[in-house]
Amino acid sequence: MSLSADTVQPVVSLSSILHPIDADMRALDQVIKTSLSSDVALINQISQYLIEAGGKRIRPALMFLISNALSGQKAVAHRHEIAAVLEFIHTATLLHDDVVDESDLRRGRQTANAVFGNAASVLVGDFLYSRAFQMMVVPGELKIMEILSSATNIIAEGEVLQLLNLNDPLVTEDRYYKVILYKTAKLFEASAELGAVLAKANASQTKAAAEFGQYIGVVFQLIDDWLDYAAQSSVLGKNAGDDLREGKPTLPLIYLLNEGTPAQKDMAACAIEQIEDCDEVFFKDVLAAVKSSGALEYTLNQAEKKAIAAKDCLSHFPDNPSTQALYQLCEYSLSRPF
Repeated sequence: MSLSADTVQPVVSLSSILHPIDADMRALDQVIKTSLSSDVALINQISQYLIEAGGKRIRPALMFLISNALSGQKAVAHRHEIAAVLEFIHTATLLHDDVVDESDLRRGRQTANAVFGNAASVLVGDFLYSRAFQMMVVPGELKIMEILSSATNIIAEGEVLQLLNLNDPLVTEDRYYKVILYKTAKLFEASAELGAVLAKANASQTKAAAEFGQYIGVVFQLIDDWLDYAAQSSVLGKNAGDDLREGKPTLPLIYLLNEGTPAQKDMAACAIEQIEDCDEVFFKDVLAAVKSSGALEYTLNQAEKKAIAAKDCLSHFPDNPSTQALYQLCEYSLSRPF
């Protein structure tokens, strides 16, 4: 399959892919609602706001699919609680990200920090982290705690690495990918590995699951970065071009820095460094340069390679509806509209 910025279309709906785990996803929602309850009114208020905001819950879904694929559809103990832990860790990172990035729009609605303020968002993010750690000890399995605690620490390192890359026009693809592996792909990797651990899979299957999660996590981030330049705000659910305006060097802009004309390279460097005269007209010129340079096609092609690598990992899995759903998830990750 050859992709381009003009031809990417959804292959199959996410709801169709997740049909084999509908019951698990409904049970997860109940666990989330119950576990977010607090005696502190503001925590309940912000938690309810986050629940109403929705979200695809990809990481818990990935854990369920892996677990079902490797357990033969047998019921796996504590899967809903551990899935909720994954969602809480992810949501906490989003709360903190939006404060750091000064974002005001996510999933088509105001961010929690825009509604409740930065201080409340950071502290509720901390509450989610601490509640996640309370819940991860419930199964009483050291391996589960090891995977989740390690992932949380590495994600935090990724956030700092991204901060160091901000406004730096010398960021290389290697540095960019390191941020992705730490900040985004690590929780996908942990989700997939936990699915295998809960299913009591063998060592080769557990390793393949973790690698699958890492690859698919990279694909999701690459497509996120592509969408920031290619999608409309109304479709994206957040402000398009935020990465560019924040001076965040993602792959499309890094490609322009490396492969563009001298004038385009200068524009890209100015956009990253946030030179004072970078007004809206300037940003539109940079966006046009990204689109004309082949940067978007290059980003999609890199995502396609990672998706192929993810599919290769599934050769270690038995053929069943959940494994087929994982193949479909690879296709969806490349073609999702937001």
